[in-house]
Amino acid sequence: MEIETENLLGRFLRARRELLRPEDLGLPAGARRRVAGLRREEVARLAGVSTDYYVRLEQGRECHPSAQVVDALARALELEDDAAAHLHRLARPSSVRRRPPARRGQVSPHLLRMMAAWPHTPAVVLDHCLTVLAANPLGEALFDGHTYSGDLVRLVFLDPDARDLYPDWDQVAANTVAGLRAAVGTAYDDPRLIEVVGELSVKNETFRRLWARHDIRQKTHETKRFHHPLVGELALHYESLTVNSAPGQQLVVYQAAPASRSEEALSLLGSLTAASAAVTDAVADRAVESGAEPAVDVDPRTR
Repeated sequence: MEIETENLLGRFLRARRELLRPEDLGLPAGARRRVAGLRREEVARLAGVSTDYYVRLEQGRECHPSAQVVDALARALELEDDAAAHLHRLARPSSVRRRPPARRGQVSPHLLRMMAAWPHTPAVVLDHCLTVLAANPLGEALFDGHTYSGDLVRLVFLDPDARDLYPDWDQVAANTVAGLRAAVGTAYDDPRLIEVVGELSVKNETFRRLWARHDIRQKTHETKRFHHPLVGELALHYESLTVNSAPGQQLVVYQAAPASRSEEALSLLGSLTAASAAVTDAVADRAVESGAEPAVDVDPRTR
């Protein structure tokens, strides 16, 4: 599957129009309505523009509406802040700085040292396609043991354990796709994005349906539930922070509520992680001393 890069503005408007129900906006649903969501003329009327002008916007024959018209369309389509900002970017593509060809990002060693200094706080660094570029030991342990532990989009939609890991899988799936769209902005010709969207659209019907909605929602903060195979249920609040020194990267930090069951479970996970690392280091040290090649696969679940 190829990502359509032509008429992005029109595609976005149509997708958002089709998600709205007329009755929610005080419009008659009508027994003979033949279109999903709102009609074009209904959006035009709500936005205060002519139907002909709105049709030209959707068809790509008018590509540069004024900021006032974009604001009116955002209100008519009941867009949240992230989606409204995205609509403004689509209306002014020439002002968008294009992303260079994608390549695996390098994480600053200063950021890595800072993350390593948080032994009780899971932290990961993600790129614009939500691939894990780096993690501290507890962050790695939080997602460890899955087929796609290093790729949060594929983890949600392709990993056989995804629904066990995320008790609220439906919500996580919707937020993941909306966050992916927000992270890539308008760079739909990005080779990495094309690869991810193409693979998941073929392999997962839910991803294909969610991608077609054009939901835009920045990954900012949320409380997310996990079912970890080692320590059980975890309810963790995360904050996603932009890495200003590396555009496209975001630092995601997780935390449990004080004195909660989740804090106890997170502490236990940290202890298991530290113990596993200590055993691995000891085996490696002995191998070095003996001149042998270290070969050990330590998994706390087997102890």
